Amino acid sequence: MTATYKLGLALSGGGIKGFAHLGVLKYLEEIGVRPEILAGTSAGALVGAFYACGYSCEEVFELLSRNGFMKMTSLKIRGGGMFSASNFHRHLKRNLRYKKLEDLPLPLRIVATDLDEGDLRVFTEGRLADIVLASCSVPILFTPVEIDGHAYVDGGIFRNFPVTIIRADCEQVIGVNLGPVSHEEVERSMTSIANRAWELVFRQNTIPDREACDYLLETMEVTRYSMFEVSAASTLMTIGYELAQKELAPLAAQHTSQTETNEPQ
Repeated sequence: MTATYKLGLALSGGGIKGFAHLGVLKYLEEIGVRPEILAGTSAGALVGAFYACGYSCEEVFELLSRNGFMKMTSLKIRGGGMFSASNFHRHLKRNLRYKKLEDLPLPLRIVATDLDEGDLRVFTEGRLADIVLASCSVPILFTPVEIDGHAYVDGGIFRNFPVTIIRADCEQVIGVNLGPVSHEEVERSMTSIANRAWELVFRQNTIPDREACDYLLETMEVTRYSMFEVSAASTLMTIGYELAQKELAPLAAQHTSQTETNEPQ
């Protein structure tokens, strides 16, 4: 059977580490390679949504780096989470250029977890801002997002690295996994322990997706940064760019060769 898409790109969750996704996309733009479909979980869904809307990597960086965690959230005693993401939700609705997921010019599949059914949900249509927020809503920290009568939280619980979500439909898939776990001693603080615990949870479901990649991009460098360390955004984007430059050299050479072959003599 012929695959629907020549190249797909799967972007994992990872909190602030998602800025590394922008570095990968920037490199792909520079070599003239554009994925035909995206799949994203949590931070990957967030970056993927803005990119699929037609923003440049630099524009996405500005939109997502200008506000820190405390500006985008507020403490919430009730409602199933410690923090409300209503400010973040308004930011999404104000800046995403498309209201519905199915209207995006670049196809995007977003993974979230249905708390009521206890199962994974892959969204291909619906209110874009709501779906992105649901995919990013880390349990306990954030209030679940209600969509069509169901409560949704972070997609990383079932599929933090959504390669298999698009594998069957693509000739080749690039996967950017920001969830490798370091083996260093963890600082005995609440933030560090919580961050490590979620890394361990999300790591467990990445094995089949790592094996499904044609190009697997991951680096331990991203593990130095905590989930909400916005000050590291620029550094993380550079890490992603340099990682892509190294791991996607064969793809760049292949694209250059095809371009030269197709040029008129």
